[in-house]
Amino acid sequence: MSDINNYVAPRSLDEAAEALRAGNVTLLAGGTDLMPQSRSGRTPLRPTLVNIRRIPELRGLSESGGTIRIGPLATITELRDSALVRERLQALWQACDSFASDQVRNAATIGGNICNASPAGDTLVPLLVLDAQVELASKPNGALAKRALPLADFVLGPGQTARASTELLSGIVVASSPEDFISSFFKFGTRPALDISMISIGFAARRAGKTLRDVRVAFGAVAPRPIRAPATEAALEGKALDDNVIGAAAKAADAEIHPISDVRASDWYRREMVRNMFTRMLTHVRDH
Repeated sequence: MSDINNYVAPRSLDEAAEALRAGNVTLLAGGTDLMPQSRSGRTPLRPTLVNIRRIPELRGLSESGGTIRIGPLATITELRDSALVRERLQALWQACDSFASDQVRNAATIGGNICNASPAGDTLVPLLVLDAQVELASKPNGALAKRALPLADFVLGPGQTARASTELLSGIVVASSPEDFISSFFKFGTRPALDISMISIGFAARRAGKTLRDVRVAFGAVAPRPIRAPATEAALEGKALDDNVIGAAAKAADAEIHPISDVRASDWYRREMVRNMFTRMLTHVRDH
């Protein structure tokens, strides 16, 4: 595991970006994905290990100017314990509540979960339906610079993101939700939390009675990356939820996912779970 010959623990975002600018860097935050992956050989550690856990700019949650900003070092436990997340970002709170074990939740960071880019990453699906943006920091010309892009464009495939090797995830930004906004997350695995998802579903919309507007649907563990489902969203947009609309949306969802068979479940089983659980989610929205 160890070809590390340089260890850096920056105290600021500027210092971290400078370390990345030098190249050949592995970033360490919670380490809950990095450590087992490095030991298995899946993610070789580079000569310089940069521990970003002491950078205050990367911590905390705040709401201002119509947006909620999440520091990438926020742990899953901190998000689960946050009243702001529970009241305003319900789908993300539900994902954090079903995330791994207490020990993992206490160490794992939301930034690490995003950058690990797993097709089954628990926080990715709710962040997709919340239309989250990620902010990346670097020092391309010696001065700290930032760029933002939608999370949907950030995750490219299994373990692959749009983050350049000289960039650092410096923030996650979500628009504050209007009063009529609802969101929810469902995860299915062998066990409620400890297991990796066989499938996951995110749903968000503005609701006026039984009619839905600004519908967003995302699925996890049924494609090479967590995906938005535009045809499924179109099947629900502007519609009053009834059995026919719910059935059409479930049919659209089945056409948009591309599950595989692996050690956790077959593609057939994943399709059945998405169809049935998505129908159950929409029925719950209609009836409550």
